[in-house]
Amino acid sequence: MDGKAAPNGVATIEDRILRITGYYGYYPGYSSQKSASRSSVIQCKPGGNCPSRHRGMTRQLSPLSVAEDSAAPILELQNRSPSGICRHSRVERQSRSEEGTQTHTESSSQEAEGQTRCQSCASTFLKLIWRFLIILSVSSSWVGTTQFVKITYETFDCPFFMTWFSTNWNIMVFPIYYSGHLATAQEKQSPIRKFRECSRIFGEDGLTLKLFLKRTAPFSILWTLTNYLYLLALKKLTATDVSALFCCNKAFVFLLSWIVLKDRFMGARIVAAIMAITGIVMMAYADGFQGDSIIGVAYAVGSASTSALYKVLFKMFLGSANFGEAAHFVSTLGFFNLIFISVTPIILYFTKVEYWSPFSAVPWGYLCGVAGLWLAFNILVNVGVVLTYPILISIGTVLSVPGNAAVDLLKHKMIFSVVRLGATIIICIGFLLMLLPEEWDEITLRFINSLKEKKSDDHADDITDSSVHTRSRSRANGTVSIPLA
Repeated sequence: MDGKAAPNGVATIEDRILRITGYYGYYPGYSSQKSASRSSVIQCKPGGNCPSRHRGMTRQLSPLSVAEDSAAPILELQNRSPSGICRHSRVERQSRSEEGTQTHTESSSQEAEGQTRCQSCASTFLKLIWRFLIILSVSSSWVGTTQFVKITYETFDCPFFMTWFSTNWNIMVFPIYYSGHLATAQEKQSPIRKFRECSRIFGEDGLTLKLFLKRTAPFSILWTLTNYLYLLALKKLTATDVSALFCCNKAFVFLLSWIVLKDRFMGARIVAAIMAITGIVMMAYADGFQGDSIIGVAYAVGSASTSALYKVLFKMFLGSANFGEAAHFVSTLGFFNLIFISVTPIILYFTKVEYWSPFSAVPWGYLCGVAGLWLAFNILVNVGVVLTYPILISIGTVLSVPGNAAVDLLKHKMIFSVVRLGATIIICIGFLLMLLPEEWDEITLRFINSLKEKKSDDHADDITDSSVHTRSRSRANGTVSIPLA
């Protein structure tokens, strides 16, 4: 009985241990079946003979061996228990989730960086398109104005009337500006309030009758003289020559600003002014300082001079102005022209200096084309200065020279002499020199120094690479050589 009870007790103990630990492979009678399957283990009574039919390995069960047999599955079951398996699976899931989160974060950051780059490239591209359109619009409007004047002269030879008629269209500048304000501004203002706000260009009290006569009269006269002399020059010279000579106003603005406003002296702009004067002399010499050529050059230079004086006086008395203030001022010039200068074309008509008959013979279509293009040019100049860089407006103005040259060459079959072509090129180069910033010399020196530093760094990297290559080859040959610096 004692011999048989021990295995049953051990089996019972094993069953209890398996049931308590929750071994997933446990079922009733698991331990008894496992002990029965051990055919190689035979229990014998002390001093008794084992049955002869069991020829395999025999072993006497002792308390120590029973403990060892019962402890082995316990250790195995502890390692294979559900709590250990769950803990291991939980660690694996956590590590996998962390890897997935890190991968998702990296992919999302890469996508955000790619979207940012695309947006920056798109915005830069749109800015370049916008600036190119501003330059093209300024140049096209000025070329169109000049060519329309030449066409109008074929049937209507009244330059002052064209000047007066075109200047009256400046009244529409402020209404156009206010229409844009209503279309784009979030906080919309009434026309009277906006008009008073923009009239501060004349002072804190706004526009009064005294200021209207005092400030508007000289600028209106200069405006009329500039345009009138420009149209007179177009009667004597080609559109290309007049537009090239008008570009000299940049040089005159610099000289007047240097003398009157005490602006900074710049050697490059002095050279540009000398080049402009040289181009003027060459243009006048093209026909031997006689005939209509010298008179046309005088008209064009006079127009550039009055334009420069207008700009310098505006900066002196009125300072800088935003788009609304500039639109208000230009519209005020149009009102002054309509009220006070309207008497001049009437006098010229009755004195038959500028006479046309009958009234229906006036080419109103061409006159409206000239006035509309001139108005577009003035609006683009003011808008371009506010929304982009002033240098773009200047570039658009100087590009009118090759534009007029192309029209004169293709349409009017003009043949340019070498002297006139050389004078035009010199004036344009001088105009471009005027566009250099005031700190151009410092910017140039910094750029040259950066190039030198980059070249020296590249040279040092090349020396380092060559020294590493030389050392590796020397070590391969069994020797070490250090190149001299």
